[in-house]
Amino acid sequence: MLQKTDSPLFQPITIGDLALKNRIVMAPLTRSRSSDAGVPPDFAADYYAQRASAGLIISEATNISAQARGYALTPGIWTEAQVAAWRRVTTAVHANDGKMFLQLWHTGRISHPDLHGGELPVAPSAIAPKGQAFTNEGLKDHVTPRALETDEIPAIVADYAHAAQCAKDAGFDGVEVHSANNYLLEQFIRDSSNQRTDRYGGSVENRLRFPLEVVAAVTKVWGGGRRVGLRMSPGTTMPGETPLDSNPMATYGAYIKELNKFGLLYIHDIEGVTQLSRAADGIDYMAFRKAFTGAYIANNNYTRELAEATVSEGKADLISFGRPFIANPDLVERLRNGSPLAEAPKAYWYGGDATGYSDWPGMDGQIRLKS
Repeated sequence: MLQKTDSPLFQPITIGDLALKNRIVMAPLTRSRSSDAGVPPDFAADYYAQRASAGLIISEATNISAQARGYALTPGIWTEAQVAAWRRVTTAVHANDGKMFLQLWHTGRISHPDLHGGELPVAPSAIAPKGQAFTNEGLKDHVTPRALETDEIPAIVADYAHAAQCAKDAGFDGVEVHSANNYLLEQFIRDSSNQRTDRYGGSVENRLRFPLEVVAAVTKVWGGGRRVGLRMSPGTTMPGETPLDSNPMATYGAYIKELNKFGLLYIHDIEGVTQLSRAADGIDYMAFRKAFTGAYIANNNYTRELAEATVSEGKADLISFGRPFIANPDLVERLRNGSPLAEAPKAYWYGGDATGYSDWPGMDGQIRLKS
């Protein structure tokens, strides 16, 4: 293992015009602590500020609209109350010398009518996903969604633009477009979930049209791509369907070629299947890394040793860690010192109050609260 003075993982890096104090990123972590109105709790400011030693924090996935919801108790970024709550978070993170992006999310068919007043969730095509949705009454099987009409799609693009402006108003340093894990944007990209016959379906160019319209709208709000990233998951099989695309290398190669035109700050690539495996048949992540003109954030089941080797060998610019940040607010220092990591029981991952969320102590045994 490299000594802390030699390891590139803990050295500063500048990507675009964003100066980061190290190459460790806190990945988005859905924690389901918000109100039914999508307002993050006051103690979310403690939670994120405690983890501000990361070079960059990316917020939990945040709904761009009421239609975007796919899980109960997840936050939003389209109302004044949501913006005010997130502003408390960004203020606390900045007071602790941190930087934070907000992840923009629309779940599409990964949802349930209970989250939409009985209305069906929307998707590119009326194809039911496998798995279950997390509702206020517990887990319920996914349903067959409603296929979006062609003339409905511009309104969703406008929702992304509005959410991007709300994120700016809330004081975030940038935004990440969530185009991964078989949520709405990826549902349009993949030929298994997109069976449309209009201008948004069929060819790769058509299937990429809607996600690229979203990126165009978001970058316009942020004055270009220098403060906009994008998350993708070319190898995922979520939610249990394989393959999700008949030719992922060609599909995502074309996607990256088009994304380069926007000058995005980074792509955030889930290498393999989240929580399950780093393996992904037929996916050459380094080909994507080389093709993209911005920074490359690698993600999924990274250890310190693997992260150091990956950055040292030039295979990534930054590494994002997810679950280790749950029980280790001072994860950066623990990794730097080779200290043991605390483990968070799964019962604390989703739902609840500050317990198991913002009450984890650091290595010194202290819990650091904003108030």
